[in-house]
Order: sequence, then C-alpha cells, then structure tokens
Amino acid sequence: MVFIVSGRIVKIDTVENLIQPVRAKHVVQIACANAQDAIQRKLAQSFLGLGFSASGPGLIRAEADRPIHVGRLVRFFEDEGVEVEEARRLRPSLEDVFVESTGIGADAMRQEKEPPGGGQ
Repeated sequence: MVFIVSGRIVKIDTVENLIQPVRAKHVVQIACANAQDAIQRKLAQSFLGLGFSASGPGLIRAEADRPIHVGRLVRFFEDEGVEVEEARRLRPSLEDVFVESTGIGADAMRQEKEPPGGGQ
C-alpha cells in the first residue's frame, strides 16, 4: 500500500502494518439532529481523556486510547437537549491511517474527489 500526496510518496507498507498504530484507538461516532456548535467544548470539559471532532454535518466523533462508554455519551447529549439519531463504534480504516500519516483531513479529501462545479 502506498500513500501519495501531491505526487510524493509519503508512506509505503502493508495494510496490516499501516493499520496497526490506529487499532489501539477507540472511536465512537454520534449522529445528532440538533447539536449546537458549543457541544464539543462541553463534551471535552465533561469527558476528560476523550478527543472530540466534527466528522460531518451533525456528526461528532469521540476518540480515546481506552474503551468509550457509549451510554454515558448518549445520556450527556440527551441531558443537553440534543437528539441522538445514532451512536456507533467505528473500526479503524485506511482513511484514518492516511489522515494520521499525512495530516490531510477527511473533508479535504472529499472536496478533492468532487468534480469541478460541485458535480453539476
């Protein structure tokens, strides 16, 4: 497997070796109907040791080096008045390895894949 950025090889290895460093990470993705922008800050203050990021519209991603208690996160959202549509554990993917290896975010990759003019 080869990762290439701007025509330059940034990583070469087997799929198994590339995924190994991110296997230790625990990731939960939560789909919310009405989350406010300030929710990530509140989450970080309430759940020390977990990292939070927006992984798309209405999607919040929680990462940790230890197992994440999904029920506690869902209760937190409900207590904040946020409707949780789905909460699920994610397994590490090659996209996660690519993002970690290159620093290029998933949003930037999606924009690069879109045809000029937004696909119209």
